[in-house]
Amino acid sequence: MIVDTPVSLKRAQTLLADVRACTRCAGHLPLGPHPVLQVHPAARILIAGQAPGSRVHATGVPFDYPSGDRLRDWMGIDKTIFYDATRIAILPMGFCFPGTGKSGDLPPRSECAPAWRDILLAIMPNIGLTLVIGQYAQAWHLKGKAKATLTETTLAWRDYGQTMIPLPHPSPRNNIWLKRNPWFNEELLPTLRKRVSAVLA
Repeated sequence: MIVDTPVSLKRAQTLLADVRACTRCAGHLPLGPHPVLQVHPAARILIAGQAPGSRVHATGVPFDYPSGDRLRDWMGIDKTIFYDATRIAILPMGFCFPGTGKSGDLPPRSECAPAWRDILLAIMPNIGLTLVIGQYAQAWHLKGKAKATLTETTLAWRDYGQTMIPLPHPSPRNNIWLKRNPWFNEELLPTLRKRVSAVLA
């Protein structure tokens, strides 16, 4: 059953304002707070990622880079659908760019998910499919059922039912991983596209 009432929309707008004013970990953010997320009570698909990169910090648009193009291709949708908050929710584990370390961006800040995640998920009762991208999102959303590695978790995608699909990050940095795991393109992606289409229909 799809639920979308003025009360739930008002609650969502209030929460979004609270999130965007959040400064809980400001002292740890090299570029300062700039929460980036996309939520709406009517959303049908949830993209649970890790944290925005520096480019997204600058634009304020989630997945506004080549990784986003790849993710949209994986899902079989265009930008119009992807950025329609009534269809697609984008809720990373950390809402702000955490900074860069020796081997890429730092992990999502640990303060973010405990403060905001459950209450934001609660105002989106219509989610029919969650795409769980990366190890931090998988650890949270798969509730102890994630495997020892991201590859093992993604390979076991059939174990997580019809409403949850674990994915690697669509970054070009994972090109080698994709070449080493042809089953991802051959088996998982066709199912992903079918489920996305069915949920949005």
